[in-house]
Amino acid sequence: MVRDGYFYALGLGIVAVILWVLTSPALAALPVVLAIFFLWFFRDPERVIPAGPGDIVSPGDGVVTQSEWIETSGGSRLRLSIFLNVFDVHVNRSPVAGTVKAVEYREGDFLNAMKPESVILNEQTMVVIDAGGFEVSYKQIAGLLARRIVCDVKVGDRLERGQRVGMIKFGSRVDVLMPAEAVPQVKLGTRVKGGSTILAVLPQSVGDASKVAAAVVS
Repeated sequence: MVRDGYFYALGLGIVAVILWVLTSPALAALPVVLAIFFLWFFRDPERVIPAGPGDIVSPGDGVVTQSEWIETSGGSRLRLSIFLNVFDVHVNRSPVAGTVKAVEYREGDFLNAMKPESVILNEQTMVVIDAGGFEVSYKQIAGLLARRIVCDVKVGDRLERGQRVGMIKFGSRVDVLMPAEAVPQVKLGTRVKGGSTILAVLPQSVGDASKVAAAVVS
């Protein structure tokens, strides 16, 4: 459980007691229901973290909504986008083990995170991880309901694959940018779990790179 859940639940519990005493049990029911919701929303289940070489895991729970190879200033990248609805676990995890190279926060709008333009226009935090020989970046992108991005890492931090790195509150999107040679292991519409679902595998030898040409995400 993320401790924020206890704070929200406690505050609503106090409101429920006050309403019960001063008004009626019926009016106290709403804050009780909301308290239960917040306890459930801020759940933080343990996950089994894959240990395979080259595994790149999902930074969040949700559904894969976009998958494409894009050109960036650093060269070609494979980008996977994961949409988190309000019912998903919102704790984010590191997709790879490595050292945090950069943390960039940018203010922005709160468009529906399903819209393609949200990756550019919405409030977001990007974290770049030096995984030793290659880099993987992830973006925490605010959505229509999300109003707070929590990033618990800073430049120089050493991360383990699947380590908790923050959360986005109340619906959002997480993008992962990885080397173009990474071989996708998920398709559009795949439901993934943060820290445990393998999004892609980075080939460990040049010969394995031939697998990329056969990888189709549809």
